[in-house]
Amino acid sequence: MPSAFEAIIAGDLACHKIYEDEHSLAFLDINPLAKGHTLVIPKKRNYYIFDMPEDEYQHLWEAARAASRKLRKALGVQRVVCHVEGFEVQHVHIHLLPANNSVFASPPVDKTLKKHLAETAEQINAIGDDF
Repeated sequence: MPSAFEAIIAGDLACHKIYEDEHSLAFLDINPLAKGHTLVIPKKRNYYIFDMPEDEYQHLWEAARAASRKLRKALGVQRVVCHVEGFEVQHVHIHLLPANNSVFASPPVDKTLKKHLAETAEQINAIGDDF
């Protein structure tokens, strides 16, 4: 059974994309913990990041770095923190959370940010790929 991420990769499910290359895709989380909360996923389904083949692992982290640079520049934050998951959706995904302080002390989901995903994606993508 395909995951939601596989549907996004196939174009069957919409997302607010902020970065893509041949191996990876980065898009805004639909339940953001912070403005610009982004998920970075490999296009090939993997269940556990440390079981990924080395080249796929490297590509994923290169995509996360590229997306985080774009987020920092577009949103003017001090840093982008990350954590890796694969439980809710059985597909490795890196959460990128733009932050000026500890995002882990934040409320679980900022519902007001959810209403502005398209605007946030536009803001991030406006900087292009020159980062």
